[in-house]
Amino acid sequence: MAKNKEPEHKLIIRNARLSDYDDLKEIMDDVYADIANGVWTKKEFKSLLKEFSEGQICIEDNGKVVAAAFSLIVSYSMYGDKHTYNEITGNSLFSTHDSNGDTLYGIDVFVHPEYRNMRLGRRLYDARKELCEKLNLRAIIVGGRIPGYKKHYKKLSARQYIEEVKKKEILDPILTFQLANDFHVRKVISNYMPEDEESRTHAALLEWINVFYEEHPETTLFGAEKSLVRVGVVQWNMRTLQGLPDLFKYIEFFVDTVSGYKADFILFPEFFNAPLMGESNADSAADAVRNLAEYTDAIKDKMSELAVSYNINIIAGSMPLYEDNTLYNVSYLCRRDGTSDAQFKLHVTPDEENYWGMQGGDKLRVFDTDSGKIGILICFDIEFPELPRLLAEKGVNIIFVPFLTDTKSAFLRVQRCAAARAIENECYVAISGSVGNLPGVENMDIQYAQSGVFTPSDFMFPHDAILAEATANAETTLVVDMDLDLLKRQRTHGSVRNIHTRRHDLYEIKWLKEDKKKSE
Repeated sequence: MAKNKEPEHKLIIRNARLSDYDDLKEIMDDVYADIANGVWTKKEFKSLLKEFSEGQICIEDNGKVVAAAFSLIVSYSMYGDKHTYNEITGNSLFSTHDSNGDTLYGIDVFVHPEYRNMRLGRRLYDARKELCEKLNLRAIIVGGRIPGYKKHYKKLSARQYIEEVKKKEILDPILTFQLANDFHVRKVISNYMPEDEESRTHAALLEWINVFYEEHPETTLFGAEKSLVRVGVVQWNMRTLQGLPDLFKYIEFFVDTVSGYKADFILFPEFFNAPLMGESNADSAADAVRNLAEYTDAIKDKMSELAVSYNINIIAGSMPLYEDNTLYNVSYLCRRDGTSDAQFKLHVTPDEENYWGMQGGDKLRVFDTDSGKIGILICFDIEFPELPRLLAEKGVNIIFVPFLTDTKSAFLRVQRCAAARAIENECYVAISGSVGNLPGVENMDIQYAQSGVFTPSDFMFPHDAILAEATANAETTLVVDMDLDLLKRQRTHGSVRNIHTRRHDLYEIKWLKEDKKKSE
């Protein structure tokens, strides 16, 4: 029987030890042969380990160190952007290390020449990022050498050279790699390292921002900001009801069911209370919907009561509100702390205007909840990309969309626009609709829905950018977990980054209407 062949490589990433010095020196002798005093002395290395052993990372292959990255923690405001390598390292005595600082400062990275095609540098940078996140530091900053500048300094200034590297017109062996690892240029520094003749003493000051940094970390044992939010979506069946008690019975059933899964939110559809229109003896659809509005306060109060008693935030679909001789379509947020808010539908459909005489509101709300900032857009409003854009720019991570559609073509407008908004704004979008039929209720007789939850489209999310989707035209519920940390990673490390890449130098969206009391 043939023996198993020993693997050529066995790579292990770990913290460096003093016993690694000989291996490290061998690499530095080769890498820094052209830089005076480029090789760390054993005394310097020992001092660095004493100050901050966790920040000294290496990769070994079959027991031999082949790559390393060194760093310090500093209080960056003490040094600012105009500093030298010697200043930031305390002349290699590392007295500048401050365990209470806010910035991980990279002071060296090197890889054995024989291993440079194995992308070990990327592994070291990823390890640094992980360290930065675990230590809750604001950023990683490095003074990056630009050795390729020696070939271009007669024609280009250091700033021009760096811009050409950023545009991929010039390849720099260090700066190109750092930019590919999500660092951005903060400043060009002169006289950073006088002995670095290849860089003509210049350096690119680069920064990587830790999106998980908390300036004042939570010290409370409960009530901290959530990173995982559980949401229940109700696909509601329109059925004949015998008054408010009958409606409340079905509402409480779904609230009870979804809260049993310890959900943070439950979303109901637009005009979920429409079956009560069947009790109206109104002569027209316009009169019937105004009669329906008479139930709105009672339903809102019941929803608020349920939100508190079942410990769940309720997006109460939407209901008609008749106020100051004007008919609106309003969604109520009933928080589990007992407070409530309202979002008016801004764009009414031709059908709502022609049959009911409904008018649109004039304020877009961002709601603070115990699970982060949310927005609510009622049905047709999700088909206007400006609204989710404004919400996303104000920090909204979840957009709830109660909708009501009668045909598949109408539903697809809502569904596909909701999915697009999730991708465009790197957020979650949940849609909730109704199914079934309402004989005898004019303009509300048939329903079509397939409720769902949509995500950005990238590797860290489902392959089809759909977190969950209900069976079409069947009463049911969805319960999903929304990972808000994934949104942070998407916005900083995604394959494409819509929010980050927007050309604010070319265009912008502004809210023009002054707030009015009726929308508050």
